Amino acid sequence: MKLADLDVIVTAPPAPGWGGRYWILVKVTTDTGIVGWGECYASSVGPVAMEAVIRDVFGRHMAGENPENIEMMFRRVYSAGFTQRPDLTVIGAWSGLEIACWDILGKDRDRPVYALIGGLMNDRIRAYTYLYPQAGHSLPGFWSSPDQSAEAALAMVEAGYTAVKFDPAGPYTIRGGHMPSLYDISLSVAFCKTIREAVGDRADLLFGTHGQFSTGGAIRLGQAIAPYDPLWYEEPIPPDNVHEMAKVAAACKTPIATGERLTTKAEFATVLRSGAATILQPALGRSGGIWETKKIAAIAEVYNAQMAPHLYAGPLEWAANIQLAASIPNILMAETIETPFHYALIKNTLSVEGGYIPVPTAPGLGIEVDEALARANPYTGDSLHLQMQADPVSYHGVNVFEGGAPAKTQ
Repeated sequence: MKLADLDVIVTAPPAPGWGGRYWILVKVTTDTGIVGWGECYASSVGPVAMEAVIRDVFGRHMAGENPENIEMMFRRVYSAGFTQRPDLTVIGAWSGLEIACWDILGKDRDRPVYALIGGLMNDRIRAYTYLYPQAGHSLPGFWSSPDQSAEAALAMVEAGYTAVKFDPAGPYTIRGGHMPSLYDISLSVAFCKTIREAVGDRADLLFGTHGQFSTGGAIRLGQAIAPYDPLWYEEPIPPDNVHEMAKVAAACKTPIATGERLTTKAEFATVLRSGAATILQPALGRSGGIWETKKIAAIAEVYNAQMAPHLYAGPLEWAANIQLAASIPNILMAETIETPFHYALIKNTLSVEGGYIPVPTAPGLGIEVDEALARANPYTGDSLHLQMQADPVSYHGVNVFEGGAPAKTQ
């Protein structure tokens, strides 16, 4: 069996766009007719350029290869062009293609992927969700309303979730770390207080940021929210400086989580060695795929760290996250995004039940892809999956932030 053909589909979820502006899906077919699906979570360049990278990686390093040879293909990609270092775009392309290889192998052997990477450790995975607007909530006002977020949190808890995430601390910008305004600190405290009062001890609070603070600013904010006992404080400073993040970890009581923008064991090992975080959040469509992230999880075991796979993408990456989570002993929880489009794209083959994701037992990734639906919703804009704010933050009031859902301007 050899890898023979590749197709790339760039799908745009409908408004309001939970999961980003577009999802890059890859369909890989073998010379025996087996089809594997994957998803590339890489957006440093636009989808047209990214498709060219994906096709180059496949044609240069994978076409004609046995899909079993994951390690060999990874080393080709990782070493290409005399690099042998993490490359966010190239490894992002590889990640989705690697996921598709595992889908192929599972289908060929009539076994779920987890059975091929160590077997079943967990038959259900604790899920968490961002707080999204409920009926009657307005946008963008929801993102700066503690009361509306508390209502959403209570609804999620009533649905069975035991962990909810929110990020009221202001926008992430191209300017690097900044000192939060007192308004943003006060709003963050109000969010934690109001949501904690609404859910009590029925759910963990996950405080999200996106690397937007200076070291000192991150420490100030982390200390301000600590009385409400968040389970984690996510990526408080830019992810490229793990030694400074370790200073934040040392100064704050709340565990630090990071990883959605990191790739391969090389970057995650540096985080662990420095003491910057004890919760790792790899996005499998970016971190190197299933096998590489299994290695990351193994390294994390040595440091007594836990895994919480990230998801701000489509359901194919979600499926890969679940297969990994099913096979490792140090899974904490996995992010979910529940929308009708997410579910329809995989024909409702995954679910969240009572706050947990039942691990599928079907072959491969355990999903069925609605290819016609994916093709019927092409991305036609020219913006990136997520956009960084160019303007500096204000110190004259709350910095209104749209959360993880970009406005559908394109």
